[in-house]
Amino acid sequence: MDKMYLILLLSFAASYSISLSSADSVTTYEDFVRCFKNVTSITDDDLSAVILPRTSVSFTPTLRAYIRNARFNTSSTPKPSIIIVPRVDSHVQAAVICTKTLNLQLKIRSGGHDYDGLSYVSAVTFLVLDLSNFRNVTVDLNDGGGSAWVQSGATLGELYYRIWEKSEVHAFPAGVCPTVGVGGHVSGGGYGHMIRKFGLTIDHVVDATIVDANGQIHDRKSMGEDLFWAIGGGGGGSFGVILAFKVKLVEVPKTVTVFRVDKSVDENALDMVHKWQFVAPRTDPGLFMRVLLSSPTQNKTRTVNAKLRALYLGRADDVVLKMTEEFPELGLKKEDCKEMTWIQSLLWWMNHVDVDKVKPEILLEREPDSAKFLKRKSDYVEKEMTKPELNRLFQKLATLDRTGLVLNPYGGNLNATAVNETAFPHRHKLYKIQHSATWPDAGPEAERLYIGNLRTTYKIMTPFVSKNPRSSYLNYRDIDIGVNDHGADSYRKGEIYGRKYFGENFDRLVRVKTAVDPENFFRNEQSIPTVPPNRR
Repeated sequence: MDKMYLILLLSFAASYSISLSSADSVTTYEDFVRCFKNVTSITDDDLSAVILPRTSVSFTPTLRAYIRNARFNTSSTPKPSIIIVPRVDSHVQAAVICTKTLNLQLKIRSGGHDYDGLSYVSAVTFLVLDLSNFRNVTVDLNDGGGSAWVQSGATLGELYYRIWEKSEVHAFPAGVCPTVGVGGHVSGGGYGHMIRKFGLTIDHVVDATIVDANGQIHDRKSMGEDLFWAIGGGGGGSFGVILAFKVKLVEVPKTVTVFRVDKSVDENALDMVHKWQFVAPRTDPGLFMRVLLSSPTQNKTRTVNAKLRALYLGRADDVVLKMTEEFPELGLKKEDCKEMTWIQSLLWWMNHVDVDKVKPEILLEREPDSAKFLKRKSDYVEKEMTKPELNRLFQKLATLDRTGLVLNPYGGNLNATAVNETAFPHRHKLYKIQHSATWPDAGPEAERLYIGNLRTTYKIMTPFVSKNPRSSYLNYRDIDIGVNDHGADSYRKGEIYGRKYFGENFDRLVRVKTAVDPENFFRNEQSIPTVPPNRR
């Protein structure tokens, strides 16, 4: 869309907003359709597939397809007035222009994995921009060692598959859940089981396209380095609609090694986890060892298990020798290890034990309308917990049903980048904790019980995690740490959660937000606020 055409669209939108004030009988849908048709010249046949009112037979299936938390898939959950499912860039531009014209809230959803549903739920009248059709991935191995343009509605699994189609020794450092949408994952920082070797996902983003609050499309050059910096860890939904990212690929060995070691309390799980804190963040950057703490019932008694899952970018013999020297408490043996290709390691991480019997095409499965009830929180640890402190955590965890902690080591090459080089500030932590509760039962009683259990572990960890502020990871969305209604005290409310997510980078994010979206069109309950008018 050229600049002159854009000016005409905005002029139309401005004049159209005046006419709305006297058209009280016109519904939101009719208003929006009229604006959208004038902005895009879309045909009526295409319109029915792109703009879905609540009366459309496609509305509910489309909404439910990418709700990834069943807590927000109930009859009482607020629903959007309209779902826009764009097919081309101009549909996204029109969605922004017309939603802004009607003074409504626009929620932007790529994969729907926002843990607290902020990409598709709101307490005010709102529209959902569903980017699930924006899933093109173009891989170019001849571009400086390999690159890919990937649209924001593509899943990580689709990105990995398209890379694998071209090469078994190229990869991309991002999450291990294949149904996660690229747009939210990357703009929030992004990480996976190669974080210690290659850093964050955003460390490999070299360009992007975005629709701003005026409906104009920018690439890195035209958006400027401030905005490009902001969408690399500061979340895209505060600044515009990200259409696509260009990412640089990384090279991986033809053979990698995975292993798992499970220990119960009776099998010295406490000793293993205690030593893990000293080894996992400091060992070879090519080794990533995640620990999952859970409280299963065994022989009618609740206990605590520690499950270690690992990827090593190398051969099994090498990692066994390394762990024998550095981590004897693990007790790793050659028979615990499996050698495979990198793409197979993703299948293994998806709990496919025999990866030779699973085809990579499974990465293309989006699993629509499949969600469990869940709540997540996050923490960062800066100093190792003592064994007695860990033991107290174990003892309490053993009393809590369906509650666990996932420990992800940092260190390695993640530390090589300054904390302010990207908007993600937590690089120099020891490890990250994901507090996790997942349950199968609907209803408020189950929700109160299991979220209460989760908040109990969060409270127990208070003395042992980062302070002033207690840091959190944006992609583990948690509305417990603060919400914003964007009223008169929007900045004060935004600073509460903003400091926890972004640390000192919050100040620059606010300045960028104020420059590119001074009217705060792109907003949600935890978006970046603008500078208060009296301080501009």
